[in-house]
Amino acid sequence: MLSTRRLQLLVALARTGSIAGAAAAAGCSAAAASQQLSALERETGADLLERSARSVRLTGAGELLADRARVILADLEAAERDLALAGTTGGGRLRVGSFATATRLFAAPALGALRRRHPGMRISFTEVEPEAALDAVRAGELDVAVTHHYPVLAAPDTHGLRQVAVCADPLLLAVPAHLARSDSTAADVRDFAGADWISTRPDRGFQALTELTAEAAGFRPRITGRTVGYVALLDLVAAGLGVALVPELAAAPRPGLRLLDIVTPAGLSRTVELTSRAADRSPAVSAFHAEVSRRVPRAATAIRKPRGGAGGPG
Repeated sequence: MLSTRRLQLLVALARTGSIAGAAAAAGCSAAAASQQLSALERETGADLLERSARSVRLTGAGELLADRARVILADLEAAERDLALAGTTGGGRLRVGSFATATRLFAAPALGALRRRHPGMRISFTEVEPEAALDAVRAGELDVAVTHHYPVLAAPDTHGLRQVAVCADPLLLAVPAHLARSDSTAADVRDFAGADWISTRPDRGFQALTELTAEAAGFRPRITGRTVGYVALLDLVAAGLGVALVPELAAAPRPGLRLLDIVTPAGLSRTVELTSRAADRSPAVSAFHAEVSRRVPRAATAIRKPRGGAGGPG
């Protein structure tokens, strides 16, 4: 490995035309500079300097190495500047992943606030489901991800990760308006044992939750519709094709739909958290944590609208 100190002397020699000039630029004596340049020749196994009694100049090999050294030293200086900036919020890099609902409600607004406050921050974003997000954070492909998990399902592997809970997201029962009493704001899942059920696809993980919830209530759900996400799921319920569980944060009201709190089984909820690597104390990640924490209460309040009425958007 070539010494950067010696490369700096070679570049200074090419610029000043003398060992004395190179020594002055490097802040050392001419004798020390001469010794270091001789050591560089030994390291490279090439004659880099043509010395005479009164002058010294670079050989062809010396000029070639000096050209390469300029690039190497410039890259090192840039790396040092980047590292210094990385220790600050405004100059850091932030790679964020999030599932769709959290993106809309608080991840995207938080990133927008950071971009306005810190225009030099290098921000990138990926929409990703929690299972894949955990692997991406662990592999260093993401710095932080908004994830969630359901306590009734198997806990994910979080080895090497740090998770900070930001909110609890209770499950609601989405019901076609004609199946719910006009004065009802709550539901017992057992009352819908004979109904058709809508769920997300098995590869999304939510169908297992639907099945476990129904089994806890004493019946096996008849799942007749499967969707990729909650928008289509709620559309199918509003069309009268079945009932469905839906997280409150994803429960957008629409005509023909009733959203009911679930009283039995009790305590159905998912935990939304921010996941990062346990050893990562990046200021940019900390700033994202703070922005999300400020926005979660507002997002949750906006979602918790009255359940009454005939399923209109109010």
